[in-house]
Amino acid sequence: MSGLIGRKIGMTSLFDENGKNIPCTVIEAGPCVVTQVRTEEVDGYKALQLGFDDKKAKSSNKALDGHFKKAGTVAKKKVIEFQGFDEEYNLGDQLTVEVFTEGEFVDVSATSKGKGFQGVVKRHGFAGVGQATHGQHNRLRAPGSIGAASYPARVFKGMRMAGRMGGSKVTVQNLRVLKVVPEKNLLVVKGAVPGHKNAYVIIQK
Repeated sequence: MSGLIGRKIGMTSLFDENGKNIPCTVIEAGPCVVTQVRTEEVDGYKALQLGFDDKKAKSSNKALDGHFKKAGTVAKKKVIEFQGFDEEYNLGDQLTVEVFTEGEFVDVSATSKGKGFQGVVKRHGFAGVGQATHGQHNRLRAPGSIGAASYPARVFKGMRMAGRMGGSKVTVQNLRVLKVVPEKNLLVVKGAVPGHKNAYVIIQK
């Protein structure tokens, strides 16, 4: 799937032609530099490696500097491969937000917000033990029985229990592009996308 790398700016809302208020997310999409071109002859598949967001020279190393120097650019913080571009691009070409058009649908991937160690009520939507009667002063958000007894004498893998929540890759599919602002490299999509403000996102057609 072709696409771009971007950064989540934040959320706002727009009014459509019927006066309906639509929640939307603003993404700074590109410009991305083509840092490597994968070909069938050399790599066995066709793809473009895109780089986004300049990295400070002191944060890079000679291997990275040499790789990006071939494309005539400085080292990048985020590098992702994309497949399925209709047009042919060469090393060093820039892709901007204009690869998207208003009205089309895109998939947006990012790392979700980390929420730390959470209980079963917040993490899995459990109802808790229930009434606060019969002396249950601290059992309202407890998980209850987890099913294991002397056999099998262990907890099954995948059991819904308390644990770390968030911080995993999440993809939201079929978000409609409401607006493209080429002069500011901005893309406005309907709905929410994963990640905190300024988080890197991957937008795919």
